[in-house]
Amino acid sequence: MSLGFKCVVGGAALVLVNLLLWIVFGDKGWVELSRLRAREAAMAAENETLAAENVDLYHTIGRLKNDPVYIERVARDELGMIGKNDLIIIRSDMAGREK
Repeated sequence: MSLGFKCVVGGAALVLVNLLLWIVFGDKGWVELSRLRAREAAMAAENETLAAENVDLYHTIGRLKNDPVYIERVARDELGMIGKNDLIIIRSDMAGREK
């Protein structure tokens, strides 16, 4: 083999190695693609979670609009309200703890 041929082959090999490194590690390369695919998968999972939460919220909204028993339970449990004819009993051992 002549020296010129060796230089051409060596130069081509150097160019190919640089091209390979650029494809793997360069901007928009294989590493970036892998990172973006992982991010896409995480976002898809988060979207599924949010969609499930939305369905639950729609069911809750429907119950709050149409179900008087559910409305009363929410008013009593979450808002601390009492009914019109309810009787409140305060125990004497509990009265001092609130202060």
